[in-house]
Amino acid sequence: MTHAEQLATFVVGASYNDLSEAARQQLKIRVLDGLGCAIGALNGDPIRLLKTQIEEFGGSEKSTLIGGGKTAPDRAAFYNSALVRYLDFNDSYLAKGETCHPSDNLGSILSASEYAKQDGRNLLAALAVAYQVQCRLSDVAPVRAKGFDHTTQGSYAVAAGVSKALSLDASRTANAIAICGTAFNALRVSRTGPLSHWKGLAYPNTALGCTHGVFLAMRGITGPLEVFEGNKGFMDAIAGRFEIDWLREDLERVTQTILKRFNAEIHSQSVLEGVLELKQEYGLSGEEITKIEIEIFDVAYNIIGGGEEGDKTIVRTKEEADHSLPYLVAVAILDGRVMPEQYRPIRIQSQDVQTLLRKVTIRPSKNYSRRFPDEMPCRIALTLGDGRRMMKEKRDYEGFRTRPMSWETAVKKFEQLVSPYTERSLCQEIVRTVSNLESVQVSDLTSLLGKVRVSKI
Repeated sequence: MTHAEQLATFVVGASYNDLSEAARQQLKIRVLDGLGCAIGALNGDPIRLLKTQIEEFGGSEKSTLIGGGKTAPDRAAFYNSALVRYLDFNDSYLAKGETCHPSDNLGSILSASEYAKQDGRNLLAALAVAYQVQCRLSDVAPVRAKGFDHTTQGSYAVAAGVSKALSLDASRTANAIAICGTAFNALRVSRTGPLSHWKGLAYPNTALGCTHGVFLAMRGITGPLEVFEGNKGFMDAIAGRFEIDWLREDLERVTQTILKRFNAEIHSQSVLEGVLELKQEYGLSGEEITKIEIEIFDVAYNIIGGGEEGDKTIVRTKEEADHSLPYLVAVAILDGRVMPEQYRPIRIQSQDVQTLLRKVTIRPSKNYSRRFPDEMPCRIALTLGDGRRMMKEKRDYEGFRTRPMSWETAVKKFEQLVSPYTERSLCQEIVRTVSNLESVQVSDLTSLLGKVRVSKI
């Protein structure tokens, strides 16, 4: 049995009944969180461009678009995944050599589940499969250091989750995994140097292509079943040798994923919580600060702190801002929050934030690097014009594994994100439907999501 066939056996055998009560609750929290991020992104500039393309090209109206309309399942997967991802406010999974965002799989699984007329129990099982596959491959087969993007492992997750959503048999599932794993090995350059819209669209593109690939497998198209271990396969060409016994895997990895408290890159969360605590404790304003010094683990330094992925003091766009720790710290101090409005062009270009971000110095710490990813440690030191210094050390934040976000807090985040786009009654109905997802049809949820309307803000 090839690795793809073994993974397919795991996918086919997975069931809602295999989920612990904790995993079920965490999945529902992440569905609500992902949908809040999606609805909150409806006014994004690239989102408008995607909607224009879908409307021009059309597609069989099988799956609902969040915000209204229907199209083919693969195009709905692309659009809805782009919504979930655009704000960069959705969940994360931290492995030692890789970081991914497993709710990136929600758009494709939602569209496929609606197409297949599934119920909420099957949707949760399919989503749990996608989480398990992506997180476990991130654990044992990281690709970031080799120059590939985390969407590379995501292709296997989308293939597995969509196959489950469509109730494919083991043979078709294995071929779907083979097709998708072969076809979508993306480059990390989308997240290094000057950042573009593609930072937020790389995974949605994987969702589009892999959803399409699974439908091809559903119709009998075959793929290279030795995609993992074969000559010039994933192990040989990219990841190196690794072992996962898929027949012994569970569906619990979702409980190890983490949620964002702030609308910012995941590795910034403990720093931002600490900075805002200092601001509140001392009543600080940006004008009185002359120096901001941050020590942090090496992954954060390399991705958002000016390390191997480029200078983070040049901030001109939303994509550059949410991956710049200097900008995030500066705007948190000035505004007392980091939410979608902190990425409006007028805010990014303001002189106060551009001046303050250049007072931020970031250094990697070997000690903190050893403690990551079990912790998200950092040390913040602020120096004021009168010579006073204040410091704070953090090991985690609210939303991390050690302090998980509750359903009640997730609902508050959801309400804050969707309020410009929904009447309160619709917001409450979506929350109730997600909370009872195992007892409803997927179409019950998607019909509500189709009623959301783009505001004029």
